[in-house]
Amino acid sequence: MISYLPMPTTRRQLPLSTVLLCLVAAAVTTARANEPLVVDGPDWKLVTKEAAWKPRDSSGEMVFEDKLWLLGGWFNSYEAPPRDVWASGEGKTWSLTKRRAPWKYSDLPMTIAFADRMWLMGGWYNGRLEGHGATNEVWSSADGVTWDLAGKATWSPRAASAIVKFKGRMWILGGTENYYFGDEGSLNNDVWSSADGKEWRLETADAGWAPRAYHQAAVLDGKIYLFGGGNYVPEYRAFNDVWASSDGTSWEQVTESAPWSPRLWFSSVVYRDRMWVLGGWSNHPSKNWQDVWFSKDGRDWRRLRSKVIWKERHEHSTYVFQDKIIVAGGMTPPLVNDVWSLELPEDFGKGD
Repeated sequence: MISYLPMPTTRRQLPLSTVLLCLVAAAVTTARANEPLVVDGPDWKLVTKEAAWKPRDSSGEMVFEDKLWLLGGWFNSYEAPPRDVWASGEGKTWSLTKRRAPWKYSDLPMTIAFADRMWLMGGWYNGRLEGHGATNEVWSSADGVTWDLAGKATWSPRAASAIVKFKGRMWILGGTENYYFGDEGSLNNDVWSSADGKEWRLETADAGWAPRAYHQAAVLDGKIYLFGGGNYVPEYRAFNDVWASSDGTSWEQVTESAPWSPRLWFSSVVYRDRMWVLGGWSNHPSKNWQDVWFSKDGRDWRRLRSKVIWKERHEHSTYVFQDKIIVAGGMTPPLVNDVWSLELPEDFGKGD
């Protein structure tokens, strides 16, 4: 509630300086009322300072067969991306499942658990070296060891798309065809879906939201939500808008500007019936983020404040596992391979 100081009935009854103070106080009160609500939460716990896998960012990640999985990623722009596959039952101890998988486009790939298999598709290869590029290959595995090529999708080669599971299908949303050397013309705002990874259906060639990459999407209460992201080079642009769709074809804007800053390379999960935005990177000035936000509807957001939290970072892997949010790796800088967890109390958010 906004409460204003009482104003005089005539200007003679109060000095001008006092009137000005009243106006300033009212303006401050209004500004505070418009600030997003900050909720104090529990501390993040350090699961391990150094996981067994080499520090990296831009990996594929998923929860599958009651394990955390981490696939490939990025070491530097002048080295081919790693092709290793790692698994963990609790986030502290990791085992190498596959040292060199047959897929090679593992920088900014799209990964998901679907139909009793792990899926890796799209992605970028080879950084700034000759032979760089994106792909539309689609791979899957039932155990992380043996990987099968489902084929090349009918969507154009791309990396850094959003991916979700919705209405019994996998959905690819947007992305970029040329990460390092592209322009806004290489960005997409199309939406594709598939029930088997082989046959893909174009749901819409223009979803209405601005073409983008490095964004996120989530499914909550029968809708796909898409938010954030933008473009990296040659012209930086970042969004903090939120869009929603109940069918993947028709989209409407939920908010043009969420309270979290426009950003790229952040992560998102659905946890305790809320969408979460964690970390990321913005430019002008170049800045990594350490903030954590949540929302039930994509319109009203709150920031979760913890006294102990991971260092600010981007392109980290984030999971929901054993009723906890898990954050692993990413670029701080430097690249890191730490793992953190957050468990909220069961009554968190009741009555909000």
